[in-house]
Amino acid sequence: MQIRWLYGLFAVLAASLGYIVFQSQQYDFTTLDGRKHKHSDYHGQYLVVNYFAEWCAPCLKEVPELSRFNQIKPYNTQLFAISYDNLTDEKLKAIKEKYNMQFDLINKIDKPFPFDKPEFLPATYILNPDGSLKGQLFGEQTAENLLSVLSDSNSAAAPSTN
Repeated sequence: MQIRWLYGLFAVLAASLGYIVFQSQQYDFTTLDGRKHKHSDYHGQYLVVNYFAEWCAPCLKEVPELSRFNQIKPYNTQLFAISYDNLTDEKLKAIKEKYNMQFDLINKIDKPFPFDKPEFLPATYILNPDGSLKGQLFGEQTAENLLSVLSDSNSAAAPSTN
């Protein structure tokens, strides 16, 4: 009887350990540099997620502003960009280098963000520290505009007038 009980206990412990290991290996998205991320890693921080495409002239025009924003952003803010097109890692690396993108590019999404893929580009989404959608911005963004949207915690993001 005791052996059966020990086997049962061992089975429960093994299953629990397996579940913990499984959960620790689950990620929501991966960046081009190979780092794996969970949405929960960024609770307490603002996330700025920009969609771009190489064929989108306004997208390319805002790249220097996004790079500048990434250098001066508040400590509790992270910037990521996602290619609108389904590109290989090699193509994404070439684009990142060609346009001197000084921010992380997401190359794989396993668990979606709390917003849909935009219909228009460029598009930038702002997520609150609790993970909810603060707002979306359409059109070219400047570093100053992004900082302004982040500092205005009482209103949703509004489309840029640039």
